[in-house]
Amino acid sequence: MSAGYDLMASIAAERRAFTHILEELPHQDWNSPSLCTGWRVREVVAHLTMPLRLSTPQFIAEMLRSRGNFDHMADRVARHDAQEPISTLLYRWRTNEDTRWKPPGGGLQGALTHDIVHGLDITIPLDTKHPVSDVNLLTVLDHATSPLSQKHFRLDLTGIRLEANDLDWAFGDGEPLRGAAHHLLMVLMNRRLPTGVLTGHATARFTTA
Repeated sequence: MSAGYDLMASIAAERRAFTHILEELPHQDWNSPSLCTGWRVREVVAHLTMPLRLSTPQFIAEMLRSRGNFDHMADRVARHDAQEPISTLLYRWRTNEDTRWKPPGGGLQGALTHDIVHGLDITIPLDTKHPVSDVNLLTVLDHATSPLSQKHFRLDLTGIRLEANDLDWAFGDGEPLRGAAHHLLMVLMNRRLPTGVLTGHATARFTTA
């Protein structure tokens, strides 16, 4: 990260920009599927707000209800909260634009990654423009290629080199898999992308049928 790069200010700015995207979504799109398997736009927005508004005691209580299984807890809470009206989901997001939160072991870089990745989970399948600043995207790509992140997402990129065609960024060694940087980010997040956004011999492994 460059000198003078204020990560919290960048997080808040990205959140405010995403607020405008959510405000412009037609109501029917809130029920559209996202790149998160089994979640609609509603569930993703509910999940985005969860760590920003749950207190530590509330978070612990939800974890206890799910017997310490975070994935189960996150899914249960997202599905429950997604039943709220769109206006409530928007309010919960909008009022937490400046909330400081760090995922365990991820720091503010992890928080920025969480926001941007889940935002793309929504906008990519809707084919909605979601501009992310180059510096923030590179920060998130750096986080996504860390050993901890690669271990968490269990993505096998053996023999594949990711090459962005819109930024000076690449990762790995082997056969090139090319695409926009934000699409390659989602490859690193083990998401299946729409056909046509990636090029390379390994494209079929990372796109929907």
